[in-house]
Amino acid sequence: MNTSTPRPCNGTYTVGDFDFTLPPELIAQHPAAERSASRLLDGRGRTPVDRAFRDLPALLQPGDLLVFNDTKVIKARLLGEKPTGGAVEALVERVLPGEGIHEVWAHLRASKSPRPGTLVRFADAFDAEVLARVGPEDALFHLRFPADPLVLLERHGHVPLPPYITHADTAEDVARYQTVFAARPGAVAAPTAALHFDEALLTALAARGVQRTAVTLHVGAGTFQPVRVDNIAEHRMHSEWFEVGNDTAAAIAATQAAGGRVVAVGTTTLRALESAALRTPEGSPLAPFSGETDIFITPGFDFRVVDLLLTNFHLPRSTLMMLVSAFAGHAHIRALYRHAVESRYRFFSYGDAMLLQR
Repeated sequence: MNTSTPRPCNGTYTVGDFDFTLPPELIAQHPAAERSASRLLDGRGRTPVDRAFRDLPALLQPGDLLVFNDTKVIKARLLGEKPTGGAVEALVERVLPGEGIHEVWAHLRASKSPRPGTLVRFADAFDAEVLARVGPEDALFHLRFPADPLVLLERHGHVPLPPYITHADTAEDVARYQTVFAARPGAVAAPTAALHFDEALLTALAARGVQRTAVTLHVGAGTFQPVRVDNIAEHRMHSEWFEVGNDTAAAIAATQAAGGRVVAVGTTTLRALESAALRTPEGSPLAPFSGETDIFITPGFDFRVVDLLLTNFHLPRSTLMMLVSAFAGHAHIRALYRHAVESRYRFFSYGDAMLLQR
């Protein structure tokens, strides 16, 4: 339930309106022992209710539609060195399409940025050629690999854990920083709300009469980038590739026609659905779409598809704090986060979740 009237993003909000104090010990460094054993903060009403994530089937209705993001996290982090011996760390942002081209865009961290034509040796196993600087403000490097990047990353890369997780990736992270239904490789960050689902919970949801479908949005490293302007209307989002297919569009249309609710599992799913809606004529059923989105959802946004949102807790002053505030109400989200901190919920990617209503 909204407890505040959303204001349009016209300069009335500043980044400080989405700040909160988080004790560092509440940042989850490891996943719960079982996926569905995480806690779930039911934030649909005025008063928050503490639940377990495996309670979810009882909170949904037969005929509701769960929409997942079926992207698969790739082992996008590579360690290497320049010909001079200087260390290089790469985070592959995007594997470029095209059979046989073997090219990627990546963030590179080095004492001195390598110039075009430089060969960087990764994992003491293969050389990648730096082709050019690309992207906004030339923040990315265009690299050519000697073979299929997905194969090389799987063999030599590391799980791209978020910057607030302080340990090196382990076998646990390979298994748990990935959803059980991940299908389409391309993400460099997990759609974390979906990490709570296991096969037993999916079976229970199906028995409840809850339907499921999927979109794809390949989450980029920009999801962790801070908002560097005070007036949030001046912030520009990174671009990510997404797809809402024919079957998913049809499932959503059928759900809405029957009076069911569309439940987005995670902010990435919500961004994909609402991005497709922006490309659909007003009043028409959601149209399939495949392409890029840099949608920035802030208070005042007109949601057209999603009725309920499952989401983890987000970084202070982040675009995702702005998104959930737009969805459920700024004052309501602030109250939920105060309750979560006081009740010692676990935060961020390996943390707990909450259920919100538009």
